[in-house]
Amino acid sequence: MVQVLLSNNLYLGQEIMGHSEICVRRDHFLSGFTWMALSSPSCTHIDGVKKLKGLRYRNMSSQIVGKFSQNNQDISQEFQLPSAYESAMEALSTLITQKKRNGTSAISGPNQKLDRMLRYIKILGLEEKIADLKIIHVAGTKGKGSTCAFSEAILRECGFRTGLFTSPHLIDVRERYRLDGMDICQENFLQYFWDCWNQLKANISEDLPMPPLFQFLTVLAFKIFVSEKVDVAIIEVGLGGRLDSTNVIKEPVVCGITSLGMDHMETLGDTLRQIASHKAGILKPQIPAFSVPQLSEAMEVLQERANALMIPLKVVAPLTLEKLNGTRLSLSGDHQLSNAALAVSLCESWLRSTGNWIRLFEDAYEENSLPEQFLRGLSAARLSGRAQIVVDPLINASGGNKRLSGGLTFYLDGAHSPESMDACARWFSAAAVERKDLSLSSVFSEVETMDRAWTNGNIKHCHNQESEEILKRILLFNCMDARDPQILLPKLVDTCASSGIYFSKAIFVPSISAYTKVTSATSTIPSYTPGKDLSWQFNLQRIWERVIHGKDVLDQNHKINASAGSPPREFLYEETSHCSPEDRYFTSSAVFPSLPLTINWLRDCVRENPSLRLQVLVTGSLHLVGDVLKLLRR
Repeated sequence: MVQVLLSNNLYLGQEIMGHSEICVRRDHFLSGFTWMALSSPSCTHIDGVKKLKGLRYRNMSSQIVGKFSQNNQDISQEFQLPSAYESAMEALSTLITQKKRNGTSAISGPNQKLDRMLRYIKILGLEEKIADLKIIHVAGTKGKGSTCAFSEAILRECGFRTGLFTSPHLIDVRERYRLDGMDICQENFLQYFWDCWNQLKANISEDLPMPPLFQFLTVLAFKIFVSEKVDVAIIEVGLGGRLDSTNVIKEPVVCGITSLGMDHMETLGDTLRQIASHKAGILKPQIPAFSVPQLSEAMEVLQERANALMIPLKVVAPLTLEKLNGTRLSLSGDHQLSNAALAVSLCESWLRSTGNWIRLFEDAYEENSLPEQFLRGLSAARLSGRAQIVVDPLINASGGNKRLSGGLTFYLDGAHSPESMDACARWFSAAAVERKDLSLSSVFSEVETMDRAWTNGNIKHCHNQESEEILKRILLFNCMDARDPQILLPKLVDTCASSGIYFSKAIFVPSISAYTKVTSATSTIPSYTPGKDLSWQFNLQRIWERVIHGKDVLDQNHKINASAGSPPREFLYEETSHCSPEDRYFTSSAVFPSLPLTINWLRDCVRENPSLRLQVLVTGSLHLVGDVLKLLRR
């Protein structure tokens, strides 16, 4: 047996490197220290302490103390988990009714989807039980995932058993379902999954087919949270609000609206007013409602809806440093001050509505400060793929005082709208400069480096900077064809340039994830798919070159010979001024045929040059971000 003290940041590393399976390894973060990671907890309560197979931990996120046994195995007697889990993923894939994101839904009519949702819920016997979940319901264009993550962490720190449903997932579908801050384990997921699947399958008819993917995942969330008897369920809207599958929630405890902007216009409408109308659809009579500050066009719609329901709509100002009292938010970026403030208001309203505020705080709470539990939650919330920094664990190591290779750090943010791309660029500009002074030779030489190896952007400085280091900033980009890269790429370049941040190279690569298939963390990843259509990536490259050079330098028929594989590593060091468009030779960008080849190419570059440091911004798509995390995890 070995006693282990897991810090919050190590837990974040565990999230990426494989907490969904049992694993034993020598940890890169602690020299000479071995630790074991179990899967997410099965959720048995014993006097307020959760009991895992081989691990007991108290209901706190900042520290987890556990005992691990080498004999422990999180394997069900009923399931051989890997094969059973892949079977569940294959079953889920059959529920995908749209072949691309902006495809036409198989369900027609404005009310048919919600009517069917109610019928599915009734089949599962959940109709009356959903009201007991004491739900926080959150819609918005940007920040709803962060707001939900903050809310979950705050109420968990207050001692409540929490359920969190978010979307999309990045690596594994179980990320969508958190119990007490951890992804549901495979064993419990399979139990609830097949229970729902079999009951619905037994009741399908001509007018009630199996639900499409997101409807099934939503119904499954209700099933999990009801069965696990959570004290509070935090539910993130999937798309829009009024017609979203989650809007079968009739009586939430409180509703929240995060920042609104132009996104999913093919579904929600092409004006901010139309989009706001969809988001406002989650507001309910006699239910408290909160919103962050909005553009006037959006705020008018939200206020009109609130007035029609005769409920007050409270607008929440961003948190101030004074109110945080020195606490640093676990999610980075100035925009998180608004998301955190909304979460604080939602949690306070929930506590008051459920009669828990006075019991917990009585007179100890001061108007201009936050309760200690709130501050702990704000500093412990986690959300992968949003303003997240990952130091490549296979590259950034040292042998004594000798540097073995250069440094490779990934900055991951799934920004895919103009507003979120602006926030991403501001975050990267600050984080990249802050990290510039870190020394490669000491990256893994001290225990303190564990605090920054896997973070959501919180960086600690270290010393001994070596003047010979070569710093290159790389953009790794892809976006769905429903997005407008002619807006996203200039926004990124201009915002970064305003802070003095410039990219040495841009790499455009197709994502691994397919819109038509649900995969797991252990699904096979092909290193290269011959004949893959790269026309969209070449289009992105043309737009990039136009942004960089101020004019079109690529004709519509230009294509790099992708079948030749990755460019020579000398490409990384070539100056943009050496670009020769007339010879179809470009030094500021490249199209790679696959993401695994791209990651390997970046790793090879830093392996052969110990002085090279690469800062790689991965953005444009949550699918791309998830794929990179999946590859790094392996």
